[in-house]
Amino acid sequence: MPHAPLEILRSVFGFKSFRGRQAEIIDHLIGGGDALVLMPTGGGKSLCYQIPALCRPGVAVVVSPLIALMQDQVEALTQVGVRAAALNSSIPPEAAARTERRLRDGELDLVYVAPERLLTDAFLAHLERCRLALFAIDEAHCVSQWGHDFRPEYLQLAQVHDRFPAVPRIALTATADGPTRRDILERLELTGGRLFVGSFDRPNIRYHIQPKQHARPQLLAFLDREHGGAAGSDAGIVYCMTRKAVDDTAAWLRTQGYSALPYHAGMEKEERSRNQDRFLKEDGLIMVATIAFGMGIDKPDVRFVAHLDLPKSIETYYQETGRAGRDGLPSNAWMAYGLPDVVKLLRFIEESEAPERQKQVERQKLEALLGLCETLRCRRQVLLEYFGEEPDGRPCGNCDTCLEPVESFDGTVAAQKALSCVYRTGERFGAAYVIDALLGADTARIRDFDHQRLSTFGIGKEFSREEWRSVFRQLVALGLLVVDMEGHGGLRLGPDCRAALRGERPIQLRRAPARKPSAPTKKAARRATLEHADDEALFQALRARRLELAKEQGVPPYVIFHDSTLLAMAQHKPTDRAALAQLHGIGKAKLERYGEAFLAVITAHGA
Repeated sequence: MPHAPLEILRSVFGFKSFRGRQAEIIDHLIGGGDALVLMPTGGGKSLCYQIPALCRPGVAVVVSPLIALMQDQVEALTQVGVRAAALNSSIPPEAAARTERRLRDGELDLVYVAPERLLTDAFLAHLERCRLALFAIDEAHCVSQWGHDFRPEYLQLAQVHDRFPAVPRIALTATADGPTRRDILERLELTGGRLFVGSFDRPNIRYHIQPKQHARPQLLAFLDREHGGAAGSDAGIVYCMTRKAVDDTAAWLRTQGYSALPYHAGMEKEERSRNQDRFLKEDGLIMVATIAFGMGIDKPDVRFVAHLDLPKSIETYYQETGRAGRDGLPSNAWMAYGLPDVVKLLRFIEESEAPERQKQVERQKLEALLGLCETLRCRRQVLLEYFGEEPDGRPCGNCDTCLEPVESFDGTVAAQKALSCVYRTGERFGAAYVIDALLGADTARIRDFDHQRLSTFGIGKEFSREEWRSVFRQLVALGLLVVDMEGHGGLRLGPDCRAALRGERPIQLRRAPARKPSAPTKKAARRATLEHADDEALFQALRARRLELAKEQGVPPYVIFHDSTLLAMAQHKPTDRAALAQLHGIGKAKLERYGEAFLAVITAHGA
């Protein structure tokens, strides 16, 4: 095995050069330094510890929270000739014993373990008999109570440093705001290490966010417009807030001709595992899921992530949307949201057993996400600023607010009317009721409360109901209205509303675009890379051969080659192994193992 990082990158992994700060991080870890690394999903975090593991003597111990993530990583490493194994509850005792012997005898380069197993006295004692290259703590945000996926078992990982103080450690995560970063450094005792922050920009992802009207038809329109409808073969993830919504949406998508599977914590473990395995190993499946699904899923060819409900924070949104387009090819992040989503999420926060300080942080995170939804600006700029990254000032040109610039208007009077009506109806009703009053609706509830006599009754007829919904969402995002969770989710005036009520604070509001952004479809985006129709046929033939090989081995197709590598084959049409070896993602082991099979497909297509 070669020991120079760049040589390993090229000969083992088949990549020609490092990206971003990878080389700097790798050199720091090889030299024995500790580090916290923040990189976006698909940014190449794994190489930051996998290459040092092959450069330093001994075995690298990788802490991972999910069995699926371990299996993915081990399969991918085995494909490129790296000696890797996993130890978790799914491994039979005999196989686990063999892995521990290989670990002790120095026959492994990397071993993936769950935190619970790592921290047992027996396993720590076993590690003391091994030569250790490094510890890598993946999904490090799990250690922080401010993170979006807190795992109590991660809190004990600092004791590894106490027991093995000379072994370098690297903690890695794709999402962590300032408080979460500080929490990770403190809880893992990494304050003496270096912080490496890569760019959070994922330029291949196009962001679409729209108000929720009829969510499922909106989703269907998005899939038809962007991904070729049910006849397309794009893999995707659809996130819903509740288990019932997951089951119902998956069943509804199947009636529309899509191959869709459900995934949530209320399902039997075997069914969840079976559905996840199908999603990883088959092309063109849609996984409909709660937040129980996704962390550590390395499937690179997920072409879209859709949200039918609002997630709880920008971190959660970024982590989930980041599962699209890990291969760098054009992908979409689409979301429909509404004020009822905010009410539900606030209720979850209030009903939790978290301390008040943590609840306040969660409320602020939700407010920041609502601000992203209602922004007049480039969405990518808002995302980058949230994570402390200074954008270059230019709109990205690849989000809905850039593709279809949002029209704004002076909403000072509209805000005054809305705030006044909330006040005069007693600060106890939700937006739907207050809008009825503003529109002068003759309803039984209005009559029951005698609100047709209010001075604000019927003063808002210049706007439609949908336009008023937009105004109320924005007033909540601005903090001028607050959802009162001590009651029944009614609206009350925010602490800073006085100047707006008096007309002393000008309020600029967004007007929903009349037309939907017209993004390129899947085929149009792909043919920006493949110039000729014949290349598309070759690409599909290469995908079919890859699927055959994957089924023979029982592994996901992408661990053989990513779509981006197949696209390069279809574009460049190499005719011998030397030419094939020059393509991105083809190292020595894969060239030896698969070269002839894929060259035969290219030759058969007349290249």
